[in-house]
Amino acid sequence: MNTDQLKDLSSYHHPVSDFFKWPKNKTEWEQYLLSDEQISFFKENGYLSGIKFLEDWQVDQLNHDLIRISDPNLPDHTLFHQFFSNASTDPNSVLFHALGAWRITPAFHDVLWNPTFVMAASQLLGNNAVRFWHDQLFCKPAKHGGVVAWHQDYSYWTRTIPLQHLTCWVALDDATTENGCMHYVPKSHHWGLLEKPELAGEMDGLMEFLTEEQKAAFKPIPIELGKGYGTFHHPLLIHGSYENKSDRSRSAFVLNMFADGTISDTDKELMPGTPPVPKGEKISGQYFPILIDPKKELL
Repeated sequence: MNTDQLKDLSSYHHPVSDFFKWPKNKTEWEQYLLSDEQISFFKENGYLSGIKFLEDWQVDQLNHDLIRISDPNLPDHTLFHQFFSNASTDPNSVLFHALGAWRITPAFHDVLWNPTFVMAASQLLGNNAVRFWHDQLFCKPAKHGGVVAWHQDYSYWTRTIPLQHLTCWVALDDATTENGCMHYVPKSHHWGLLEKPELAGEMDGLMEFLTEEQKAAFKPIPIELGKGYGTFHHPLLIHGSYENKSDRSRSAFVLNMFADGTISDTDKELMPGTPPVPKGEKISGQYFPILIDPKKELL
């Protein structure tokens, strides 16, 4: 079965289920607004954590879907842009990593239109319309979960300009220091763009690209989150996660986005398996939908 014969949910630029209730007017949107204090914290530190995105039943549905779509033998596995049962080269240090789950199941599709997520994203991107970039799944099995090395997201995205991107990381298991939760280096988003290391390689590969001053200020903090809770971070914030040697798995999904008006800086495909957006043209189309336009929603 080829991709054309499968139901590709990227054709739908709106919710396809009742997973979330979309607000109908400005008053209904107000409950999802970040406070001025939260926005100021993000600007200063480069992240904002502890936001509840999902109810337990929604987490259960996503975890149910995750088990199914992580099987590389299923026909709809071909809809993934990338799929690595283990992105690490070490079979004893496993990091499941895949891009494109939103194309496959209604739940992973509709998390793109979670009102809590889209409103906060718009505010953190300067109250602009938000366009989807790509999703990710990161799963670390119990006892032998691998690392995600220190990195900056934008170092892998320089084919899209200008830098007006944002990342949202949401826990599908309780994420703790013991099972490999995210760690941030506060205020490192002010350090500029650094060289990119191998994502599933050596944890400290980035350190060789830091100045002595930056090394002295390199003080990571753990971002522990209950399942269904998440965090936003700036595209230049240094972050990573350590191995999982605990008895509990650590799974999460990531939503990456940019402000509408971002353009392609390459004539090559922006995501594997998608038509190229010519260099210099605004990124849009089937695989990069608008998630929210505050000028329309907050009338």
